[in-house]
Amino acid sequence: MIQTANRHIQATLDGPDSADITNPIHSTEVARQYGFERALVGGVTVYGWATPPIIQTLGETWLSNGWVDVRFKAPVYPGDEIAIQVEAEDRAAAFRFTNQVGTVCLEGTAGLGGAAWAGDIRVPERRMPQDRPATLPRLEPGTLPLGLELRPMRDHPALEEVTTYAHELQRDEHLRWTGPSAVIHPGWIAGRMTRLMHHSFDYGPSIHTRSQIQHLAAIVAGQPAVVAGTFVETFEKNGHNYVVLDGAIFEEGSGDLLVKLRHTTIYRVARKDERGS
Repeated sequence: MIQTANRHIQATLDGPDSADITNPIHSTEVARQYGFERALVGGVTVYGWATPPIIQTLGETWLSNGWVDVRFKAPVYPGDEIAIQVEAEDRAAAFRFTNQVGTVCLEGTAGLGGAAWAGDIRVPERRMPQDRPATLPRLEPGTLPLGLELRPMRDHPALEEVTTYAHELQRDEHLRWTGPSAVIHPGWIAGRMTRLMHHSFDYGPSIHTRSQIQHLAAIVAGQPAVVAGTFVETFEKNGHNYVVLDGAIFEEGSGDLLVKLRHTTIYRVARKDERGS
């Protein structure tokens, strides 16, 4: 039987509109320098808005034994009116985000159990967290170190952070995101790959283009975790330089694998006059 679910949300900027932020493509000043109308809303925040209708169609099990493959098709700007449509049958779903003028901004698929591609994601060997140094090397085309395992990062989000993220950025006040057994939101999990890259390299402005995520266990607030990953591919398209990062989230101590992720991002954005047709 086919199940459908919908959500409507007005996009808001997930941070200050300042060129001094970590990724200045999320500021109006810098985004316009690269040919965009306004500041871009962060991709992982946008993806996270699909969580309620995905859970509505696939169930809570998706958070602990499910997968998602999401592709970003067009920018989402603050003030955009976003219609989210999810259609599921059996153990799989397809979803789409459309803005107020009919542009498809995001498309994705999700499902229960293991994804067909999950076994292709490289699991890193380095799992001992290390502090971020004061000075980082610049990530540049031609010198990007394929096969390099990045500096592992400790990630221990507290209950207050988890709840605030769900309520304020995701505008989702479901009880699963609060209380002593609060589950960490899928949008937060997707965002760990960007954080990991910034734990080892200086780069940006950047644009997130795709996420593939395999959830193997629900992560709860305060659960000691380590994020690790490896650069597995780099390519150029329309003047943009892309990198693909295979990553994983482990429980610190036991080393249990909680999530596998593949993150594709434009780490060097071409200016408008540098882009191909």
